[in-house]
Amino acid sequence: MIDALGWLLEPYEFAFMQRALVVLVVISVVGGVVGAFVVHKGLAFSGDAFAHSTLAGVAVAFTAGANVSLGALVAAVVTAVGVGWARERARVSYDTAIGIVFVAMFALGVLVISRRASYTPDLFSFVFGNILGVSRSDVVGASLLGAGVLLFVAAFYRELLFVSYDPAMAATAGVATRTFQYALLVLIAVAVVVALKAIGIVLVNAMLIVPAATAALLSGRLVRIMAIAVALALIASLAGLQLSYHASVATSPAIVMVATVIFLGALLVQSWRGRRGARALGGAAA
Repeated sequence: MIDALGWLLEPYEFAFMQRALVVLVVISVVGGVVGAFVVHKGLAFSGDAFAHSTLAGVAVAFTAGANVSLGALVAAVVTAVGVGWARERARVSYDTAIGIVFVAMFALGVLVISRRASYTPDLFSFVFGNILGVSRSDVVGASLLGAGVLLFVAAFYRELLFVSYDPAMAATAGVATRTFQYALLVLIAVAVVVALKAIGIVLVNAMLIVPAATAALLSGRLVRIMAIAVALALIASLAGLQLSYHASVATSPAIVMVATVIFLGALLVQSWRGRRGARALGGAAA
């Protein structure tokens, strides 16, 4: 028992592992809460699009010598507002609007990067993530952004829930539907930025979607989906962090793979329950 406890606690003797743990807790809570809305609204593509669109802000900020995290946040919010505007004015679907704005922002980022002759590790860490290299300021920034997201959801949960389920009915009830549809997109964008430096553009959408999708298999109520998604994200994060330390593998992919295995396990359990229920109904009918 003591050996097992030592095995679990050993990684956190190091300050960089402690910072990684704190950031992962923030990512798990924010991702679980916002991811529930993303899965419910069918906006799975949005997380990936917003993550890739931040490359423009990161590249511009890096080139100008400004704060790259702030550049990423500005780019993500601009993309979110642009998606809402394109969907509203061009009367296209969310997927189409996201595709139009995202490719433009990503292309801008690639264009800016192509102007640099040398490889820039700080810039490309946003693409692949560097959770073991997060600084104290990264921890503080992620925590502040995460707290802002959670406070907004807590303050306007009823309106966000109403708009997510039935925008037309929400408008009839007097809810500022247009405002909260934009707000939901901005929340997704900010949630992406919270996780961006830690797990990178490539994998950020997985942590936003997979735990929430798993939770949706286990419950139909949004608030319970949020709670389950947060718990599953925390489990995946802690297990992935342990795996990366003891097996010497990359942390972000390890976390995503654990989350995916949990999803597959939940899917198998649901499938088994469905078959058992079908057999029970068939026996009753006979």
